[in-house]
Amino acid sequence: MSHARSASPAVAPGIVVAAPASGSGKTTITLGLLRALRDTGLRVGSAKVGPDYIDPRFHAAASGNPCVNLDGWAMRPELLDSLASQASTNVDLLIVEGVMGLFDGAARDGATSNGSTAVLAARFGWPILMVVDARAQAQSVAALVRGFRDHQPDLTLAGVILNRVGGARHIRLLESALKAIDVPVLGAVARDSGLEVPSRHLGLVQAGEHQDLESFMTHAARIVGEAVDLDAISRAAGCPVQVSRSENLATPPLGQRIAVAADAAFGFAYPHVLDGWKAAGAEIFPFSPLADEAPSTDADAVFLPGGYPELHAGVLAGNQHFLEGLRQAGCLGRTIHGECGGYMVLGEGLTDADGQTHRMAGLLGVETSFAKRSLSLGYRLAESLAETPLGAVGARWRGHEFHYATVSREEGGDPLFKAADAEGKDLGAVGLVRGSVFGSFMHLIDRAE
Repeated sequence: MSHARSASPAVAPGIVVAAPASGSGKTTITLGLLRALRDTGLRVGSAKVGPDYIDPRFHAAASGNPCVNLDGWAMRPELLDSLASQASTNVDLLIVEGVMGLFDGAARDGATSNGSTAVLAARFGWPILMVVDARAQAQSVAALVRGFRDHQPDLTLAGVILNRVGGARHIRLLESALKAIDVPVLGAVARDSGLEVPSRHLGLVQAGEHQDLESFMTHAARIVGEAVDLDAISRAAGCPVQVSRSENLATPPLGQRIAVAADAAFGFAYPHVLDGWKAAGAEIFPFSPLADEAPSTDADAVFLPGGYPELHAGVLAGNQHFLEGLRQAGCLGRTIHGECGGYMVLGEGLTDADGQTHRMAGLLGVETSFAKRSLSLGYRLAESLAETPLGAVGARWRGHEFHYATVSREEGGDPLFKAADAEGKDLGAVGLVRGSVFGSFMHLIDRAE
């Protein structure tokens, strides 16, 4: 099958790849679809539901186009609409990968699962392509799929992709059961160890670290492309998003010229945040701490996003050009903001999983450790307790926290935020401010209403 490359519509139709639960294989199926559809000549765009840094990089590698995050809990409606419109523009088809199970998500302002894939799909009128892990079931698949199809009346179930199926008899049983409830099967993907993406404690290994990413994408495209009806999936996509583009400024730029750490240790920066800074007139200067690069001396602000500094703590501690450049920027009063991993590197010391402590920049009185891991995970509503370039005291933000670090010391400065979780539980003061340097474990996604 091939498609002639025709002029794309201004805004493309979309379809959402969802699943009954995490672990069903929707990321692998999404990547296979993106690359297989791209190989037919279509220009394919993508989006990822929720506060995910890693999946979007795999999406971009598969499709050849940038991937945006769409977060119904953390993003204001106008930002959500603008990013959905952006992702749908100048492509032929938009593939949106859901998060967790279809209806799973954090409640917001008393609503049920406002951050779920289902709520987002209903908002934009995108049909659902359900990935069902069929390893341990046969006719029971009908009861499962019927429940998901009928649970929310304003959703359209376009069809099902059966994943990790056995032989021909297994497929016949599954297809017969779904035919009886009038749900089309758009593909059946066999079990294949070559479709497993390596993972670590925060999720998948980053796309740039995958040992043979292109071979993996080629394999996924071949397996998925042969197993599913690509034409039927394209036809099932819903109407284009009918929303207007607006400004994407999620957080104010930290300065006019911002040095942004960007490498395997600092890979967790939301593209919509950086794009918003650039749209507001700021210049971005990427640098690599792992390559012992210091932030540009022309920069008036430095941003250290999250990532995996704990996996590279020894290298970072030995990269004196980077650390001295960071300290010099602090001495000159330049704005320095660290999120999660970046916050840890701004601290005094970082103890790795083997119990070895590595000296960090020492710009904040923070010491962290992975010797005894403790999971901190969830959405956060934050209110500024100190005036910074992010905003005045009282400015409110929505964000996310996901790390295994424990804090052994956090002192010698003023608290940056007071925080609450998605259910409104008070988490107290978090983060630190010392002069022009500040940070916390939170990844800021958008300003709150």
